[in-house]
Amino acid sequence: MSGRLVVVAPNRARRPGGEAALIGPPTQEELDTCPFCGGREDRTPPETLTVGEPWRVRVVPNLYPAFDRQEVVVHTPDHVRTFADVAAEDAARVAEAWRERARAAAAAGFPYVHAFLNEGRAAGASLAHSHSQLVWLREAPPATRTGHDGCGVCTLLGGGDALTVLERDGLVATVTPAGRVPYELLIAPAEHEARGFESELLPIALGLLAETVRALRAVEGPVPWNAWLHDTGHWHLEVVPRLTTLAGIELGAGIFVLTVPPEDAAERLRDALPAG
Repeated sequence: MSGRLVVVAPNRARRPGGEAALIGPPTQEELDTCPFCGGREDRTPPETLTVGEPWRVRVVPNLYPAFDRQEVVVHTPDHVRTFADVAAEDAARVAEAWRERARAAAAAGFPYVHAFLNEGRAAGASLAHSHSQLVWLREAPPATRTGHDGCGVCTLLGGGDALTVLERDGLVATVTPAGRVPYELLIAPAEHEARGFESELLPIALGLLAETVRALRAVEGPVPWNAWLHDTGHWHLEVVPRLTTLAGIELGAGIFVLTVPPEDAAERLRDALPAG
């Protein structure tokens, strides 16, 4: 995170075609055909786990997997289109589902599970109904390997209050100082902690994810975004809004252009949070 080269260029947002591709409203076809809604369980493969009776969170194999084991976690039987609108109780059940499937993966010889959310077509989501995915891996992926001594998450969290968006129950949500995109966020335990799937803070972290996405939507509208859990070292969630398109500068040179200064992004998100 700290090794990225970042340029802050607010005027870049004014270029033609620089507007974010916002998530549009649901179509009637979407509402009529969504396979994740309650009562349409026959439209997915048989579940590997349900939480709640009747179910409130449901885990099924991915119909189009890129890996040997890839699962979809349906966050609610109701047709909710954003994790920002998932009830707090269901967010806690999502954490429970992640934990149980990570344990099942470890027992099956897959010691690392990559948990992630894609929201909006520009972020890779093929279905609008709020869901996450779990990819079972034989080893930790390259993005989790820091390649240097010390904890980058601890260093980032020690960077001062200007970038902090929210602190609660031992967790911190902060804007990343060298983000790839505007409003990039990190949600992590305030104190160094390993084993995120087993942490009692994971349900709270997913609650903070919903809260920060609500703030982002209040500031910028229904923007697409990605988030994922890194479960090596100091576990954390990374949240990457799709406000800009990564193009030749970012992909070819590894230089990331921010149209919103990180301190301004943090202030806007703080101001959008409910009072108190």
